[in-house]
Formats: sequence, structure tokens, C-alpha cells
Amino acid sequence: MKHPSINRNVLLTGFTSFFTDVSSEMVYPLLQAFVSTILATRSAFIGPALGIIEGIAESTASLLKVFSGYYSDRFQKRKGPAISGYSLSAVAKALLLLASAGWYFVLISRFVDRMGKGIRGAPRDALIADSVPPEVRGRAFGLQRAMDFAGATLGVLILYLLSLKFIDHTTGTIRNMTGFYTVFTISIIPAALGVIFLFFVKETGSPAQPGKTRPRPSLDLRRYSKNLKFFFLAQAIFTIGNSSNQFLLLRTMNLGFALPTVVLMYLVYNLTSTLLSHGFGTLADRIGFKTVLASGYALYGLVYLAFGLVSHGSTLLWGLWLLYGVYAALTEGLEKAFIAKIAPVESRATALGFSNTIVGIGLLPASLIAGLLFSIHPAAPFLFGALTSVITLAVFGMLVQE
Repeated sequence: MKHPSINRNVLLTGFTSFFTDVSSEMVYPLLQAFVSTILATRSAFIGPALGIIEGIAESTASLLKVFSGYYSDRFQKRKGPAISGYSLSAVAKALLLLASAGWYFVLISRFVDRMGKGIRGAPRDALIADSVPPEVRGRAFGLQRAMDFAGATLGVLILYLLSLKFIDHTTGTIRNMTGFYTVFTISIIPAALGVIFLFFVKETGSPAQPGKTRPRPSLDLRRYSKNLKFFFLAQAIFTIGNSSNQFLLLRTMNLGFALPTVVLMYLVYNLTSTLLSHGFGTLADRIGFKTVLASGYALYGLVYLAFGLVSHGSTLLWGLWLLYGVYAALTEGLEKAFIAKIAPVESRATALGFSNTIVGIGLLPASLIAGLLFSIHPAAPFLFGALTSVITLAVFGMLVQE
């Protein structure tokens, strides 16, 4: 049976992800430098402040993820929640323009942005899963992530060019708040473009037939298979050591690199993920998701260990950012495809929402722990992340089945 709308939906959601990430990645690498500028007279508070911002934003908004997925499954609505979520993320960029009143506006902006992601994530992922046959699901999610990372790459490149205009060569960062606000204002444009593409997506949910009862999705985690629950456990353990990328950016600056160079390293990360995500998705369809995901978790541990041990000014950081991009390509889209494969069909979006919620809640202690460890020693968060990846691999390898 031919499905003419399948590629259309995957492509349109891909363009939404592309433009949204152009916007997000124009802003995201700046946040640690922006907070550092705001808190210049209280430098000891920079690490904990980043931990508070990232932890609270991710975790509190994450509670929406499972309920958004449940709503999507219960009423078979994918498109509406996705549009609402992406719209909130566009609004979040504008809130950064109020940060001169206090660093807590960065927290509010990040919270609204993550709230938008919480609303849109599970319905969008379920829409993609619904739009393609199972045998090419890894490829579809890989393509979506590739477009996501392609947008991130362009966003970081734009940021790099803008940072050259506003850089203070003495301090190695943007010279004043005006430079930051100029970037934030420009970032609103691609965010709005991303929302527009979703209006052309075709809804995949099927309304209930008269006289027939559709199986109801379940919010009771106990009703899911042991296999899916073990995978959620592995995700939870991994998340505890997977602190925000803000700490990788902050660590790189602390190792002696100026902001434009740090942005270029972040560009290498995104470009690597862009080039490899689709290929790894296709590979997972052929050899299985478990092998590819395990490789990604192992690579993460090695990269984080190296970030903890690398010396000041080392050019090895370029290679570490590249390998971090390989890790992202191996895992980020494929985790969703794997959940879509092993979850009950009637609870597909709900299960994806559970996954997002588990990860989101775990990011609160993860970011707070990383902030505390960073204030003790800049290498400590990364050594801790390497340790948790080893535990994750053990749980994933022994308990989770393909």
C-alpha cells in the first residue's frame, strides 16, 4: 500500500526542526558566556547558576512531556501540540531580551523553551513514527535528526560570524550586552519560520470509528513491558551523569579558548552529527538498534573522561567535540525510534513522553550535581559522567532486549 504523505510529513517536520535549531543554536552556546557576563562580579556563582538554570528548566518542564504524549495518544492529535510547543520556543527567545533586569530571566526563558519542547516532543516523534513503515523507522528518525543538526550547524555558523563582530579580544567574549541582544533578536526569525512549516503537516491520528472503542493509552508505568522499563532505567542512570552541554562549553573556555573558537568547536559537533545521523539510522535498521545505541553510550563515556583529563590549551579538544558529535548521531534519534519499536502502539506517544520526562527529571539532579562538582574542580563533572556511562552500559547490555 502506498502512502504518499509519509515523506511529506517527515520532510516538513525536518524543516521545522532545521529552522528551530538555527534559532536555538544561535543562542545556546552563548548562554554560559551571557550568564558569566551578568554575574561578572560574582564569578563563584556562575557554575551553580548554570546548574540551577538548566536543571530547573529541563526538569520542571519535563512533567509536561508524558501528559502531552498521553493527550496525543488519547485524542489522536499530533499536529496541534507540536505547533503549540514550537511556538512557545519562539517566544522564549524574546524573553532573553529582558535579562538585563536579572539572570533569572535567562531561567524563565529556558523554562519556557523547555516547556515548548516538552509539549511538542512526543506528539512530533509519534507523528514521524506513524508516517513511515517499521522497517525504515530508524532511517526516518535519522533523517529528522540530521536536519535538526544541520539547522544547529547553520545556527552556530551564524553565531560565529556575529561573535567576530562583537568580540572583545582582551576578554575573549562578547564585549557588551548589546551584542548579546542583537544575536537574540535575530534568532527569533528562524524560530517563527519553523512553526510555519508545521501547518502543512498532515495529521496521522485516526479518529475512533462509530461503535468501536479505541485501546486507551496508559499512564501506569507498571503496565509497560519489562524490556521498556529496563530501557527507561538505563536512560535514567545515563541522564544523571549527562549534564547540560553548557558545562562542555564552559569547560572549553576555561581551558583557554576564546568564545569564537569555542563556537567553532561546537560547530564541529553539530556538523558531525548532521553528516552521520541519517547513516546511523539506516545502519540501525539493518543491524539492530541495541548495538548502535551501546556504541554511542560507550563513546560518550570515553569523550567525557577525556574532557576531564585534557590539559589547558590542548588542541585535542577539536577531536573531542567531533567525537561528541558522533555520540549524538549514534543515540539521539535512535533512542526515540527504539522506544517507538518496543512500546505498545496505542501508547506510543505516551511512552515517548515517559522517556522525555524521565530524562528531563534526571537533568535537575544532573545539572545541580555538575554545577556543584564544577565549583569544586572543573574536571569533576566529566569524570562523574564517564562513570555513569559505564553503569548505563552494564544495565543496557544485560537487561534490555532488541
